[in-house]
Amino acid sequence: MPILKKLQQHKLLLDTHVWIWLMGGNSSLSRQFRTAVDNAQKHDGILISAISVWEIGMLVEKKRIEIEMDTLDWVETSLSSKGVKLVPLTPRISILSSRLPGTVHGDPADRLLVASAHEENAVLVTCDQKLISYGQDRFISVYNPLKQA
Repeated sequence: MPILKKLQQHKLLLDTHVWIWLMGGNSSLSRQFRTAVDNAQKHDGILISAISVWEIGMLVEKKRIEIEMDTLDWVETSLSSKGVKLVPLTPRISILSSRLPGTVHGDPADRLLVASAHEENAVLVTCDQKLISYGQDRFISVYNPLKQA
């Protein structure tokens, strides 16, 4: 099922906001998601797209988010966490992002995340409703990491 209710042995590609929340210990993230992260870390299964690194840099520079250290130091520390792997922006991912089936975000960063999740055979972990809805088209699997009310 593309919109997953339960995570098992999956690689997890974190959307930028989820990466920030996870590193910051956001309490809104569900216990099930945290357990899945712990499991994925054992197999280098936490994936971060290179576009998310760029996006964090832009968010800090535009003062839309604040982090407690230099942006590059934060990124390098985060990427050196156990089980975390950087997904490079390859030509294949770049071209696929321009050829995605169905209706998806016009946002280039989100299109690159979708293409990266597809190429890595990973679940895209996001709270972005447009991306969650895109998972219904079965091109990628998506998961909302927030605690359900």
